[in-house]
Amino acid sequence: MNPIKLLVIDDHTLFRRGLIALLSQDGRFRLAGQAGDMGEALRCCTDTPDVILLDNHLPGVRGIDGIPALKKAYPIARILMLTVSEDEEDLASAMMAGADGYLLKTVETEQLCDSIENVLAGECVISPDMMTKFVTAFRSKAPAQREVADAMVPQPVAEDATLESLSAREREILAILARGDSNKLIARELDIAETTVKVHVQHILRKLNLTSRVQAALYAAARGLG
Repeated sequence: MNPIKLLVIDDHTLFRRGLIALLSQDGRFRLAGQAGDMGEALRCCTDTPDVILLDNHLPGVRGIDGIPALKKAYPIARILMLTVSEDEEDLASAMMAGADGYLLKTVETEQLCDSIENVLAGECVISPDMMTKFVTAFRSKAPAQREVADAMVPQPVAEDATLESLSAREREILAILARGDSNKLIARELDIAETTVKVHVQHILRKLNLTSRVQAALYAAARGLG
């Protein structure tokens, strides 16, 4: 497979260079360009990136506000926010603007690399801590989060039959997903292997006709599970 081409946009030079050096050690990725602000990002790539890693706090135009311009310049690229902002309003704004994922800069290297691949494959990826906040805001019916969630979660044709298709363990895990918990936390709570949780989540997504754990968490929260 061809390496995934990355555009890294972050105004902190040390962090940006460190991130590029880290990802360059992984054969799955190749640098297509780097930038410290939105203007530079829109003109720095001669090779269209597959995934854009985007910070929010940029000089001039914020990362979130620059998403439409990035989509116009690089229409096939997926956009993964990588930021320090833990504000659920920033998360909602990013998703409404067209971001494909939202990770905090505290993310582990392995999770970041997997998230890049998942985003490219069409999955929505959100940091577990942010997912918890997002689900909590969704439960409170905050308008921004509700609008994003409604757009993210498809409505099943036969809801009751779909839920009935889940096993008792799968329903239990779906309820925990509604809290925004990661696979690791679910495994710890249920005293089962993390790989087992991952398999159950895959079965849940297939049976509910969903594409990501983010959709599953919102689906469950909307139905009062958890």
